[in-house]
Amino acid sequence: MLYWLTLLQAEFSGFNVFRYITFRSVGAAVTAFAVMYLCGPRFIALMRRLKFGQMVRDDGPASHLAKQGVPTMGGLLMLAAIFVSTILWARLNNTLVWLVLGVTVFYGLIGGIDDYRKISKSNSKGLSPRGKLLLQIAGAAVVAFYLFCHPQYSSQLSLPFFKNWHPDLGWCYLPFVVVVIIGASNAVNLTDGLDGLAVGPSMITAAVYLLFAYLAGNLVYAHYLDIPYIIDSGELAIFCAALFGSCLGFLWFNAYPAQIFMGDVGSLALGGAIGTIAIIVKQEFLLVIVGGVFVMEAVSVIMQVVYFKMTHGKRIFLMAPFHHHFEKQGWHEQKVVVRFWIISVVLGIIAIATLKLR
Repeated sequence: MLYWLTLLQAEFSGFNVFRYITFRSVGAAVTAFAVMYLCGPRFIALMRRLKFGQMVRDDGPASHLAKQGVPTMGGLLMLAAIFVSTILWARLNNTLVWLVLGVTVFYGLIGGIDDYRKISKSNSKGLSPRGKLLLQIAGAAVVAFYLFCHPQYSSQLSLPFFKNWHPDLGWCYLPFVVVVIIGASNAVNLTDGLDGLAVGPSMITAAVYLLFAYLAGNLVYAHYLDIPYIIDSGELAIFCAALFGSCLGFLWFNAYPAQIFMGDVGSLALGGAIGTIAIIVKQEFLLVIVGGVFVMEAVSVIMQVVYFKMTHGKRIFLMAPFHHHFEKQGWHEQKVVVRFWIISVVLGIIAIATLKLR
């Protein structure tokens, strides 16, 4: 919205600064953080009054019992901060921005319904796994068909570390897009089990994709770095900045001991947004690197379930997802979270390094 102030640059040259994606990205991050920081206390108080409290698993670590009743569904405020900040600072005639916002809100709606059912109905497990999956597939399928039918997109993939290898998936690109978005969404959801654990890697992933979105949308930089040039994708840097600022603001209240949790409304939306951006900027496999913590958590659950069924009751990990395994070994929650953050930072640096290591 503020971008259109550039039309007034003839009267005041200072408005020209709103042309620059870099300036608007900073503005989006600061705005999202400010919304979270200023509205957070009142939102937490509201959730307490509504008795929207966290439900804790009986079979989890004993230290988690103290989290029972802590306000949840903080993802609602995160979505509001992302939406307001993006609308304020991005170019509103950019369809890619609206596509990512649409996926984020839709996946947030899925998570919100799931959270509300768990809270409002005793002994409810929320949406059925099948129902949740079908809704996620529907949202991801819209992205897949839109991009597949768009003239500037191809079904070729861009692989990290490989300069001249671009496999073409053809029609298989459609299910590939769906798998990436759903996988990212559920991986972030599985990671959201400790105070600040999911939001930290989400910030790092958003920062890395902010850079890649900006570079992919710049013809000169894209050609120089030999990455796919995607018209208008630079505006997604502003969305990534808003996501970063929202996560940073949420961390203020979600750091140990957490005053609020994001709930599925936040984790599913963040994962869906990240997966969609990875698809749009043609850096799908980069998500395996920069989002390595999310991948590790998801894989640990799959391994645990498969091994449990194959061995009729035996387990690989003391508890899945993976972060609970370390808690069961005696690690303090803060140690697990900080070390997972460290891993995420290292993976983010490696992901950026792929720009030159080809």
